[in-house]
Amino acid sequence: MANKIKKIGILTSGGDGPGMNAAIRSVARYAFHFGLEVAGIMRGFQGLLEDDIVPMNHRSVSNIINKGGTILKTARSKDFATDEGKKKAAEILHRNAIDALVVVGGDGSYKGASRLYELHGVPTIGLPGTIDNDLNGTDETIGCATAINTALESIDKIRDTAQSMERIFVVEVMGNKSGYIAMEVALAAGAEDVIIPERTFDYEAMHDEAREGNEKGKVSWIIIVAEGAAKAQTVAENITKAVGLETRYVVLGHVQRGGTPSGQDRILATRLGAAAVDLLLNGHYGKAVGVLQDKINVIDLKNATRRVHEDMDRRYELLKILT
Repeated sequence: MANKIKKIGILTSGGDGPGMNAAIRSVARYAFHFGLEVAGIMRGFQGLLEDDIVPMNHRSVSNIINKGGTILKTARSKDFATDEGKKKAAEILHRNAIDALVVVGGDGSYKGASRLYELHGVPTIGLPGTIDNDLNGTDETIGCATAINTALESIDKIRDTAQSMERIFVVEVMGNKSGYIAMEVALAAGAEDVIIPERTFDYEAMHDEAREGNEKGKVSWIIIVAEGAAKAQTVAENITKAVGLETRYVVLGHVQRGGTPSGQDRILATRLGAAAVDLLLNGHYGKAVGVLQDKINVIDLKNATRRVHEDMDRRYELLKILT
């Protein structure tokens, strides 16, 4: 391996997600195996601009593979979004003798890392750290599987109450521009309906179905809402007004970001972390690493940004058939 990389920096950026610590551990220990140094950059790109950088060793990443969140903390940075901010970031990396940067994050983080490479030649690799599973070049993103399971645990409990008290419950889950979590949760929970950003929703049809179901003796409903498509409170209030059935709402919120990562997310993060270091060792920069059909997949960072799932209509059709 013809390698010019001697020291790797790693940061986590944007929203946190279960499995980020497993990715940090994998990058660090795989790099140590090849004699590289590793520096942890605190609080994402904002911490980089503040030169908040700490050396890492094997002990730095001990006992973190099962921890939620990120030991490097995370933040969003308006300063880094500017050309001046990216220039300053490149200068700070150079001053700290950091030859390459691994960025764990989502769409915005990928765009920033890509521009850092394009404008200033900083070797960068992106790891898909977002619970929304909405990045190109990968079937899975780190944290998504755990977020779905976390939401399901809550919804299963809500279903018990919905049936016992004969009510409609509207449950709001995360997903600003992506309805992936909402759709997966709705299918897995056996929900009666789901509202997502990718589809125009027919509220009148939902109200009619609730009336007809109630007349036939159906006593409980679960409706899943992605936060970017509607607000659970508004949906619930409108059902009560239109249908006359008592409707409650629950906003799961940031609970979905936390918790112990699933085995699936730990393994995914571990594989991708090692693949990121391999890319740097072999002189491949400005790339994003993911998995397609369970095999490591590499694409240009600039092409790895937000994607829209094409099969949402088919999944919705399946949901309605089954309920």
